[in-house]
Order: sequence, then C-alpha cells, then structure tokens
Amino acid sequence: MHLAILFFLLGVVLFQQSEELPARHWLVGAALLPLVLRWRILLLPLALPAGLLWALLHATWIAGGVLPESLEGVDVELVGTVASLVERDARRARFRFRVESLHRQGEEFTVPRLVLLSWYGNPPALRVGDRWRLTARLKRPHGFMNPGGFDYEKWLFHQRIGATGYVRADSPRGFLGSAWYSRPVDRLRDQLRRLMLAQLGDHPLSGLVAALAIGERGGIREDQWQVLTTTGTNHLMAISGLHIGLIAGLAFFLGRHLWCRVGRAALLFPAPRAAAVMALLAATGYAALAGFSIPTQRALIMVVAVMAALLLGRWSTPLHGLLLALGGVLLLDPMAVVTPGFWLSFAAVAVILYGVGGRLFRRSGWRLWGRVQWVVALGLLPLLAIYFQQLPLLSPLANLVAVPWVGMAVVPLILLGAVWVLLYPPLGGWLLRLAADLLAWLWPVLEWLAELDFARWQLSGEPSLWAVLAAATGVLWMLAPRGIPARWVGGIWLLPMVLAPPERPPVGEAWFTLLDVGQGLAAVVQTRNHALVYDTGPKFSERFDAGKAVVVPFLRSAGIASLDMLVVGHGDNDHIGGARSLLRSFRVRRLLSTVPGRLPEGAGLCRRGESWRWDGVRFSFLHPKPDSAVKGNDASCVLRVETDGGALLLTGDIERRAERELLAELPSRLAADILVAPHHGSRSSSQRRFVAAVDPAYVLFPVGYRNRFRHPHPEVVQRYRETGATLLDSATHGAIRFRLGGEGISAPLLYRATARRYWNRS
Repeated sequence: MHLAILFFLLGVVLFQQSEELPARHWLVGAALLPLVLRWRILLLPLALPAGLLWALLHATWIAGGVLPESLEGVDVELVGTVASLVERDARRARFRFRVESLHRQGEEFTVPRLVLLSWYGNPPALRVGDRWRLTARLKRPHGFMNPGGFDYEKWLFHQRIGATGYVRADSPRGFLGSAWYSRPVDRLRDQLRRLMLAQLGDHPLSGLVAALAIGERGGIREDQWQVLTTTGTNHLMAISGLHIGLIAGLAFFLGRHLWCRVGRAALLFPAPRAAAVMALLAATGYAALAGFSIPTQRALIMVVAVMAALLLGRWSTPLHGLLLALGGVLLLDPMAVVTPGFWLSFAAVAVILYGVGGRLFRRSGWRLWGRVQWVVALGLLPLLAIYFQQLPLLSPLANLVAVPWVGMAVVPLILLGAVWVLLYPPLGGWLLRLAADLLAWLWPVLEWLAELDFARWQLSGEPSLWAVLAAATGVLWMLAPRGIPARWVGGIWLLPMVLAPPERPPVGEAWFTLLDVGQGLAAVVQTRNHALVYDTGPKFSERFDAGKAVVVPFLRSAGIASLDMLVVGHGDNDHIGGARSLLRSFRVRRLLSTVPGRLPEGAGLCRRGESWRWDGVRFSFLHPKPDSAVKGNDASCVLRVETDGGALLLTGDIERRAERELLAELPSRLAADILVAPHHGSRSSSQRRFVAAVDPAYVLFPVGYRNRFRHPHPEVVQRYRETGATLLDSATHGAIRFRLGGEGISAPLLYRATARRYWNRS
C-alpha cells in the first residue's frame, strides 16, 4: 500500500508536466480503474497510471469552466453569491463570486461558475453569502509569465476561477438577499474577522491575529511578511498543520481528563475513544476556519488516521499516517503537487520522522525540540533553494523560540478569544488583545534576527537538478542514524547547490530579456560580469508592483546579486512604478533617469554622449541631449546596446518629436537588429522614416493583455510588417529573451511557450 501511494504520487506529478490536456477518450480509463483495482495484485503496477488518469479527470473537470472568448471585454449580467471573504484596500473590494447565471444580451451562458471580481470606487457592504445581480466585464485567466515569477494562471486554475473582471459601478445592479445557510463556514469566518478587528482596533499585529484565527493573511503588512520570511517563521502566521496537530492534541488530553472525571460516562464509552472524537471535532473545526488549505488537509487526515486507529483499536505508525494523508490529499486535490506548500508541509513531517522518530535520545525538553528544528531546517534546504533561491539561516533559532510561544500560548488564547467574541465580545476582545500583546513580546526578537547580515543566504540563481539531487543526498546522509560513518561528508554534497555559479554570457556577448509586466516596460541586459535593468514596470497598488512581483524574482533566478546600473526611462507609472521595490532588494551602483528627483538621492541624468563598455559589449545613450528641453514621453532615455554581431535599441516612450530629432542628428546610430517599439506601439510613435532607419529583424511590443489603450496600434503593426520584421509582444509570449553574440543574434526564447502547462490557456 505504501509503495502504491508513492507511485500514485509519481503519476500525478508526471501529469502536471503536460503542456496540453490529452484527448478526452483517455477518461474512459479513469472510469474503469475502480473495477481493475479491486484485485490487490494489480494495485502496485497500476498505481502510476491511476495517478495520471485521476489527475487528468480532475484537470478536465476544472478546464470546462472557462469564459468563452466571445464574452471577453463586454458587459455581462451575473447573478450569484459572494463566495469568499472580501479583501478591501483604498481602491477596491475584491472577492470571489459564485455564478448562478450569466447573460449577455438575453442569451444565457453556463460557464464559468466561479469568477474573481474587483469593485472599484466606493462599493457597498459585501458579505459572504450575499446574493447579487451585477453587471461586470470579464476576461479569461491571464497573468505575467516570467522566469522565477509567480504563475497567476496556475493559481487561478487551481482555485477553479474561470474568469477575472470588475463590476461596472455605473451599470444596473441589485442586492437579492442573503440566507444564513448560504456558505455557513465562510460566513462564520467573515463574522469572526469583523468582530476580531473591531476589538483589536489599531493594534499593529491585528493582521497576524486574524491569520492565526481564520487563515486570512491579507491584513499582514509587507514589512511584517519580510520579517517572517527572513526568519523562516512565515509558516506560523496562518492555520498550519502544526497548529491543527496541537489543537487536536490539546483537545484529546483535555477531553480524556474531563471524561474520566465522570465515572458513569467512562463506563458507557472508554475515555480514550471519547477523547479521540473530541480531537477529531476540534481539528476539523479549526481546519474549516483555515478554508482547508493544503497544510491543514495533510494534518487533518493524519489526525483522522491516528484517531480512527484509536476508535477501531488498531495501531497506526506515524509513517502510515503520513502516507495516508498523502493519498488523501492527492485524491481530494491532485493539483496540490504544483504548490510549494504541498512539498514543504509533507517534507517537514517526513524529515522529522527520518531524523528524530524511532531513535533513542539522551535528551528531552528543549534539547530534543532543538534537534527537531535543526532537522527541519536542514531537511527543507533543497526545496527552499528550488522555490525561493534563498535559505533562512536563522530559521532553527527563530522557530526554537517562536513555535512553542505561538503554539502553546498565543494560539489557544486566540481560539478562546474567537469563541468568546461571538458570545460575549468584551471578554473575547480582552483575550484577543492579550494574545496580540504576547505576539508583540515575541516580535522584537524576530525583527532583531531578521536584521542580522547573516540571517539568510541568497543563492546564485536557481539551482540545477543535479545540484538539488546532490543536496538531497547530502541531507539524508547528515541526518542518518548514529553508526553511519562520516556523516559530516554529507555537508560536502550541499556545496554544489550553494556555491555553483549561474550560467553567464561569454565575453563579448549580451543577454537581453524583455520581461512581461503587463502594460508597462521592464528589461534586463546581462554581460559576463555586469547587469543593467531598463525600467521597472508599473505599480498596481500599495502591496503589489512589477518590481517586487517580476523584476526581483527574475534577477534572483538568474543569479544576479547586484545591479551595475538601473535606468528609469521616464516618470510614468508603467516605467517607474516598481523602482522602489527593486532598490530595496538590490544594491544598485548607478541610477540614471530623466526624472532623478522622483528617485532616491544620488540618481543622475541619462544624456546623449555617455557610453561605456562592459565585457566587450558597447552601451551608449542616444537621447535626450544634454541641453534638451523636451519633457514627458519624448524625454525618455534611449539606450543602444551593441555587440560585434548585433545591436539592440531600447526607446522607452519616445514619440514623433524625439524620433524626428534622432533621425536628423543620429540616423546612422539607429539601425538595430532588435527594437523595443517606442511607446508600446502607440499611434503617436514609430513613423515610417524611423521604422525604415532602424530596419529591425525583431520588434518587441511591451503591452498588457487586452490593454485599454489597444496597443500596439494596427497601423504601427502594419508598418513594421512591411519591413519583414518578426513581431513579438509580451502579452502573447511572456518574457522574450535574445542572445547577442559576436556572430549574430539567437532566435528568441519565448517563455510562455517554453514553460507552458495545460493551465496556461491564453
């Protein structure tokens, strides 16, 4: 059975690598599997194909609920129910909407059933379970596609969201009522959040308390997340598997103690079995408050396995419980394997069982607890390297203190406060404030640890598969039982993952990447020993900008530790919006712009005539002139990058006036193999003479999916097509990468094509 579950997992993992969904006739195999698997002799050989077919069945079911292309960007009438807690900020309310009916001009469509909506301006009070009639504009799931970046389309697919959009605030809408039986668990979570936040007021850690109570992490500030991530304690600030196990254990021992106090009850039903029922109820209730996230699913199934063994009088080993939990999660959600949380949560328990379980230790209490933290920190290194390219070195020390403090003191108080805030708000509020104050006592310790220079190790890029496998071998060796010789040698196996240098361009070659940041611009030029970023993309909100979401993850995955130059072409949000996030994350030796006053002190001006060489690659600014009086778009920095075999021209947002100036004064310097189209391909740029002077082989349009400006303009597209150039845009192709070497330029690498999976449907 154990091997069958692991082979089933392998089948699920293999399916998730599919670029397209296989033909539907394969689903016939899924229907026949229960009949075949009745014979135990076939269980192991068929476990892997069973995993493949089960994942296919699940993916096909989700894929059926996607918005038809004909409904994109047009007004549709939705009738349905608010299906999630509402996230609010200064600009909007954001929520999931369970669609009962969708109409367009009297015609009814049956999909999608779940959409993600934003309501801008001053939306009315929205609560889970409320039924509304809304006019909205929707689009198919689409997100940025960049190396190292977050796959938003994967997340939407996993959440069964078939469209995103916004409510047309100036169109007809109406509240249709609400009922207590509509989504009762989420309604309870919503009510708890409102009552808790009302009692906590402006306490700086109120967002952490809400996260620990109901798994809602939207109230945690960005600086707080940074502290938690750096110290490796971010897993604590939600309802994690650790908390589920803790609550189940507390409920079990408390229930057994109380049941034994009533002698007649113990005669009717044994105390251990009564305690097991109480533990199951407590664990299930707490997992429900978290929305049954992957860590809570895993922990809940393990609790069910252990408590069921007690109720049935059968012994269940921890390994058996872990594998049952693995199988249960895969049956409930085979797509869970594409999330970091799945691997981190199961790996944490597995390494504890391997490194601590079943051994005799001459230690107890804090010494044993310290051993657990060391085992988890070491065991998760390969996974942390894969997903985040950074290792929280102080995680064992931080968790040594934080886990018992939060688990034994803070969480029980929060749960008591959550119960009483419903029954008697003054008492509940006092308990919640006490829990917040206990967190406040811990917080300075975490901040101090996070500020230490050696708090985390930043890897030099995304590690290769062989380096990760070597590191995993080293971890198993180092955590092996006493008696295994030379366990210290396992540390040597970690070195390739930690120290292996990233791939870099040879001398005389430049690598250029146009990043996908939506309706904006961000690009990176790498030489052998240097890196330059041109523009940083837009800022979308106080919590989200392209610098943090796209540029920083790309640089880290590429192994770039610092920047030699950051060029901010001009001051519009779609070019400068991510600059501050980038500057917070990377040391930048030189910062140039046409709007230095809007950047940190020390920023200089980009001016024509400035040129330099990095590793045999020539860089030069062509615009604006030192004495230029142009402003706005026409003041954008124009940068030329040239190798012996090709040239690249980055033009920012220049329009016709700047183009005419360049044509009059530097016509011979405009020819380039790769052109990033001026002003995203707008009609106000790319005049015919300029297009002819550049005569590019490739034209790149940095544009957003279905952007409101309709960039690139059809007339501009036609001009470039007439030259015979290949036209590419970031909305269609994701990040676009070229190599400019001594013998020419490479064919483009289109990230949306190379990284495509079946959930990338746009």
